[in-house]
Amino acid sequence: MELAKLEKQYFGTNGVRGVTGVDMTPRLALEIAEAFGTMLGPGTTVGLGRDTRTSGPALAAAVRAGLLSCGCNVIDFDIVPTPCLQYLVLDHHLDGGVMITASHNPPEYNGIKIIEADGTEMGDERTVQLEQIMIHRTFITAPWDKLGSESSEPNARELYISAIVAQFPKDCGHGITIVVDPGNGPAAATTPEILRRLGATVHVINETFDGTFPRRLPEPTAEGLAPLSAQVVETGAAFGVAHDGDADRAIFVDEQGRFMDGNITLGLVASYFCHNHPGSVVVTPVSTSGLVEAIANSHGCTTSYTVVGSIYAARTMRKLMEEGQPVIIGGEGNGGIIYPVHQFCRDGGMSAATMLGLVAERNQPLSALIAELPVFTMYQEKCKTDRAAAITTHMKEYFKGCPIDTRDGIRITRSGAWALIRPSGTEPLVRIYTESKDPAEAKQLMDEILGEISGYLK
Repeated sequence: MELAKLEKQYFGTNGVRGVTGVDMTPRLALEIAEAFGTMLGPGTTVGLGRDTRTSGPALAAAVRAGLLSCGCNVIDFDIVPTPCLQYLVLDHHLDGGVMITASHNPPEYNGIKIIEADGTEMGDERTVQLEQIMIHRTFITAPWDKLGSESSEPNARELYISAIVAQFPKDCGHGITIVVDPGNGPAAATTPEILRRLGATVHVINETFDGTFPRRLPEPTAEGLAPLSAQVVETGAAFGVAHDGDADRAIFVDEQGRFMDGNITLGLVASYFCHNHPGSVVVTPVSTSGLVEAIANSHGCTTSYTVVGSIYAARTMRKLMEEGQPVIIGGEGNGGIIYPVHQFCRDGGMSAATMLGLVAERNQPLSALIAELPVFTMYQEKCKTDRAAAITTHMKEYFKGCPIDTRDGIRITRSGAWALIRPSGTEPLVRIYTESKDPAEAKQLMDEILGEISGYLK
């Protein structure tokens, strides 16, 4: 069972994004909403959410207008994390949702994610259908007496918070201190409260809603999280957790304030779930560290790989479970983890709660738990080129003597190392990953690939 990517004109892997007023305009937002409303039809109900970006209200107004004009009823959930909107779409049995966010992009960006009735981001086939409505302008607006109505849900965040807390033992975080950095995004109103209700002592920085993101950019980097690391050490916290702009991802620092790579986080979480559910399945994209598969194997679990993108992992998880396979966890190596016991999407708030549960259950410092994991070294490069397809063809021939996976670019395995050569779907560049338990082997493979493709680069 494979989910393949389809070529799209407006939408990337995670919705439409662009610079506000240049690429992402109220006119574009209106047309996306009209196309979505045309697909759903009059009398359907759509949830609307946004992050804290300054352009959010203007784009939300355009989306609201487009949906209402097509006869769709709109429930405005206001400022919420993306996984909160996804949970509410599923919980309220809505026909879909629209999230206005540019996730980890800088503050001048904004974007739109379309959510299906099952709470997952819209799949490629339906997205292509939506785009065709936009391209050919075959919008269907409702007559004056069939226009949609508008309402709000003041308990939106509370419902999401309670749903996550219900997944864990009462007061499991008692005696544990955590520092949270929501980055002035929507998680400022959710993640600290989730952790407090689980019994933890919580300190918060960058705790106000502010779409200018004054203290760090929405992308949680080691440099940007230096204040979080310092606060963790100062307060003696068990760990620190930070979110991107819409809180579908969570990035952690350990009790010593050391930045944790997202692959390490996924590996720890996989270990936590696989230990309690041996024989289960872990689902992750081909770009994820081999650490995750090694951990799954050590607990008698198997790993199912997908093309890159959380939507493909989420939909593969759902499909495998429908076929009777015991999928226990999924996600990407960028801090985006999917918990099927909760919902089929990346959820940063759930990740924060899970890390608390893990630390409480293991009763060891996070750094000690990390030290127990197998050590892999990964190198990543992105190279500008307008000949990505030619590079893929050439390198497939170059590595023809090695096992090759072609579901997303080419992923080759050679000796104890692997490499992924993957053209970008949105930019004129190719991304390259190499990894091995032997750092020298991973570096040698990267250098070999870069040398071989040098003639194709700008």
